[in-house]
Amino acid sequence: MCLINFQLNDHPKYKLIIAANRDEFYNRPTAAAAFWNDSPEILAGRDLLQMGTWLGITKTGRIAALTNYRNPDLEEPGKYSRGEIITNYLISNQSPEAYLNALRAKRGDYSGFNLIVGNSEALFYYNNMEDKFDLIPNGTHALSNHFLNTPWPKVVKGRTMLREYSNSHDTVEIEKLFEIVADAEEAGDNDLPQTGITLDLERKLSPLFIQTPDYGTRTSTILLIDKNDQVTFVERTWDKGIFDRDRHFTFPLIKD
Repeated sequence: MCLINFQLNDHPKYKLIIAANRDEFYNRPTAAAAFWNDSPEILAGRDLLQMGTWLGITKTGRIAALTNYRNPDLEEPGKYSRGEIITNYLISNQSPEAYLNALRAKRGDYSGFNLIVGNSEALFYYNNMEDKFDLIPNGTHALSNHFLNTPWPKVVKGRTMLREYSNSHDTVEIEKLFEIVADAEEAGDNDLPQTGITLDLERKLSPLFIQTPDYGTRTSTILLIDKNDQVTFVERTWDKGIFDRDRHFTFPLIKD
């Protein structure tokens, strides 16, 4: 997952609005969003190479999402899959704080990552490079492959578009949220971050929606939780930048 735009407890109808993209190599095997056979409380897509995920929710409202931290110099072979971090939180009964404190003790087992965990009432952010976690304040935020709300062009643009749209509509339209994360305009060279990759690659990775010959946006996900605890989860899959299909899920949260 390379871009997570979200609004928390700042809308008259919704506790949580998420509009996110997962970017990945096209040849990496992936299962579409579903309730998992081996963990039927989890709704998420699945990486079939390591069997983890990038964004998921449970029937009781546990939520987790993850992005990689981009720094080629820090990538090391032999690390554990970061996708298991999401699964481990979703299947656990630990509070977000307890889970993150336990994760900190083994943060070196994983390459760099950003993690959001919690529920529709409260979300926490953790980055294993900084090694500290914080309660995310109410409002609109965005996370890509650096820190939360780092002002990369795609982060600023996605956060601004989500905030402006949701703040001007009492009921949000799923398709309008998909339009936000489908924005494929590249940033200008003067606005590009410097993350240790080539200028040409920085340019290609700068849009909200990425499309290159072998890597790009594979999945877009909209997650809404309204103030009656009704969940709407829509996953849109892409085949090398071409629309594949949508999968819709709606259900009420089960209170623990």
